[in-house]
Amino acid sequence: MADNESEQRWAVERARPQSGPVAGRARQGMFGVRGTGDTSGYGGLRLPAYVPPAAERPYGGWFDEVADALLAALGERGLPADTVQQVTVDRGEITFYVRTDQLLEVCRALRDDPALRFELCSSVSGVDYGPEVPQRLHSVCHLTSMTYRRRIRVEVAVDVEDPHVPSVVEVYPTADFQERETWDMFGIVYDGHPALTRILMPDDWDGHPQRKDYPLGGIPVEYKGAEIPPPDQRRAYS
Repeated sequence: MADNESEQRWAVERARPQSGPVAGRARQGMFGVRGTGDTSGYGGLRLPAYVPPAAERPYGGWFDEVADALLAALGERGLPADTVQQVTVDRGEITFYVRTDQLLEVCRALRDDPALRFELCSSVSGVDYGPEVPQRLHSVCHLTSMTYRRRIRVEVAVDVEDPHVPSVVEVYPTADFQERETWDMFGIVYDGHPALTRILMPDDWDGHPQRKDYPLGGIPVEYKGAEIPPPDQRRAYS
C-alpha cells in the first residue's frame, strides 16, 4: 500500500505544471540509467521535482529590509515594476529572480545604494534543469555585503536556444573568470565579457560538460587510446 501511495504522489508531482522563472526537474535513476547496467546502487531512485515556492511577506529577518530597499532603488532608476519577477526564501537564503535585460541595472543598484551595499560578487554559477524544463539554463550571482554582512542571490533564466546573459564584469570585476567557467561548463553566453573563452576545457572542446544532456562516458582517453563506456553500458556485478 505504501508503495502504491508513493507511486501516486510521484505521478502527481511529475504532472504538476510549473510556472515562473524557477522550475525543478524530476529525477529517476542515477544518471538516468535504465536496465542492468547500473552498478551505482541507485537505479531505483525516483524523486519528484523540487520547486521552492515564491515567498510571501513577511520574508523574515533582514530579508524584508533588503527587498524594500532594492525595490525603492529600482523605482528611483525608473526600471519596470516587473524587474524582480519572483522572490524565494528557501533554506534560510533569499533569491531574487530578475529580468535578464535588467540584470546590470539591478546589480548596480545592489552595489551602490547606501541601504544595500552588496559590494562583492563572490561567485557566478550556472544551473541546467534539463531538456524538459522551459528556460532550463540559469545564471546565478552570489552577492555579499561587506558593510552589512549579508548574502543574497540574483538569478536569471534563459532558453538553451538563446542562452545570452549580460556580463556583470563591469559592475563586479571578480565575475570575470567565473563567467568564463559558466560559459565553459554550461554554454551560457555572457554578452559584454572582455574575453569569454574556455577556462577548464581545451579551446577546441565540443559541447559543455555540465549540461544535463551532455553524454556521460564514451569519451576516448587520448594518451592510452582507451574508452570509458557510458553508465548504462558498464558491466553489472549483481
